[in-house]
Amino acid sequence: MSSRESYVPGAASGAEVRKEGDQWTLVLVRDLRHPPARVWEALTDPAQLREWAPFDSDRNLGAVGTAKLTTVGAPTPLVSETKVRRAEAPRVLELDWGGQNLRWELEPLAGDGTRLTLWHNIDRNFISMGAAGWHICLDVLDRHLAGQPIGRLVGPDALKFGGWQRLNAEYARQFAQPPKS
Repeated sequence: MSSRESYVPGAASGAEVRKEGDQWTLVLVRDLRHPPARVWEALTDPAQLREWAPFDSDRNLGAVGTAKLTTVGAPTPLVSETKVRRAEAPRVLELDWGGQNLRWELEPLAGDGTRLTLWHNIDRNFISMGAAGWHICLDVLDRHLAGQPIGRLVGPDALKFGGWQRLNAEYARQFAQPPKS
């Protein structure tokens, strides 16, 4: 049985940074032990998002249209009108979240697993922080899907968490970027 106290994130891995013009994109790849349909539900269902994601949604994200996403753990709730631009279950989910584009792609793997790839357009100064945060979110997602939930670790909870500081520094080194704290 997993518990929050015993959770230690692995080393920074599976992430890269791409630059096109003035746009920076963080790309994270994670292989999950769960089929694409289960991963899709966790990416789109508001009840499941509350288990792992850095935001809550006022509706299921599995259909194109507008949704309100509320950032979790912010000193005051930050509500963003979000556009779900693509929702092709269980393969592609694309959102415009607070002016940042998020694209999730799910690819079936042998043995009923899923390769999850996240593209997140993000300010260059926050790439290592974003990578560390998403790394932890994806770990929590994997445990949630395995029936061993440890609870969402985002916002100030993630910043106080020792593993986040280490991941932020490791990703900053990988991306040749000074760590932000």
